[in-house]
Amino acid sequence: MAAAGFGRRFVLALPLLLLPVVWPCAVHAVEVDRERVWALLAKPGHVALMRHADAPGTGDPAGFRIGDCATQRNLGERGREQSRRLGAEFRRRAVPVALVLTSQWCRTRETAELMALAPIEDEPTALNSFFGRPGERDAATAALRRRLAALPADAGLVVMVTHQVNITALTGVFPASGEMVVLKRDDQGGFVTVGRLPPP
Repeated sequence: MAAAGFGRRFVLALPLLLLPVVWPCAVHAVEVDRERVWALLAKPGHVALMRHADAPGTGDPAGFRIGDCATQRNLGERGREQSRRLGAEFRRRAVPVALVLTSQWCRTRETAELMALAPIEDEPTALNSFFGRPGERDAATAALRRRLAALPADAGLVVMVTHQVNITALTGVFPASGEMVVLKRDDQGGFVTVGRLPPP
């Protein structure tokens, strides 16, 4: 019985031990009301981390190549329409975007292009997927934190189009395809998770 009790206590304690690693922003309220999240995006000091729009399937085919869309998992028509609707919603609400950064995958780049919000730049070190390569998680997440920290405080809203694994590793949030996770710069120059905007 004593051993079983210890096991139960260990299992109960385990999530608390893991929280600082998998969800560093857990202590902050995460807004999910659409109108309030859109209001956050219009305020200075925020960044939108977006999972690429809907792309049927999981991962990529064996032997896929960066720069060759024919070898990758790409957006379906639903994902293309999601991207267009989201871009239109930014414009309807007059939420200005200064820059869009993407991974080098075709589905992230196409998401950004169809939204048509601002100049687009590749950001491979911080935003490229490490799906199926968990050993790259820590280095990729550290690179994303550095890229966020390097954004000028007065740069305006930056949208980063990336992958589920990258967003989850940084925030603990498992976003749907086309979902945005909103970060806010804190007083120490880091970022905390403050909102989620479901896909259109």
